[in-house]
Amino acid sequence: MPAKTPGKFPGLLVVHENRGLNPHIEDVTRRPALDNFIAYAPDALFPLGGYPDDEDKARELFVELEQLKTRNDFVNAAGFLKALPECCGKVGVVGFCYGGGIANLLASRIPDLGGAVPFYGAAARCRRRKNQGPVTGPLAENDERINAAWRTYETALKAAGVKFEMFTYASTQHGSNNDTTPRYNEKDAKFAWQRTLDFFNRNLRT
Repeated sequence: MPAKTPGKFPGLLVVHENRGLNPHIEDVTRRPALDNFIAYAPDALFPLGGYPDDEDKARELFVELEQLKTRNDFVNAAGFLKALPECCGKVGVVGFCYGGGIANLLASRIPDLGGAVPFYGAAARCRRRKNQGPVTGPLAENDERINAAWRTYETALKAAGVKFEMFTYASTQHGSNNDTTPRYNEKDAKFAWQRTLDFFNRNLRT
C-alpha cells in the first residue's frame, strides 16, 4: 500500500516467475507502492505450501500445480484487488516469465482490465477480444522461443484492434529484469520498469 498519500489508488497485480513468491518478487511488488499503486502478489504455490525458500524446489513444485485452477486463481485475485476499499476500481497486471504469460492470459479473460505488461511472457492462446485492454512490455533479443510465438500473437492483437506496443531490448536474455541472476541487465531493466510505470499511469489514472 502507498504509505503516506491519502485517497484511493489503482491496483497492480504482480505475477511471479515459475519460482513462486520469492524475495525478488516481494521486492518488485514494493516498487509500485512507492509510486502510489496498490500492489498485490499472490503466490501460485500457496496450495502446495507456498514458496519453499529454495528456487530449485519451487520450480519442481510448479509441475504439480493444477494449471486451470491456478489460472482461475489469478483471475479471482484481480477481482479481489479491484474490490479493495482502497482501490479506485482500476486494475492492471504485470508479470515476469511465467507471470508474463499469465498477464497475457488475464488481458484476454478480464473485460475491464486496465492494461497488461508481460515481461518476456508467453503469448496467450485465447481469442483476442475487441474490447481487450492495452498491452505493452519488453522482449529480450536472445529469447527465441518466446519471440517466435509473438509473431502470431501480434497478428491476433492487430486483428482485434487491441492497442499494444512491445519493445525488444538488444543483447538481453530471458529473465533480464531479475536482479538476482547473472542475466540481469541493469540499464535496460530500469528503463523497462520506467516504461511500465508510465504505461500504468496513463491507463489506470484517467
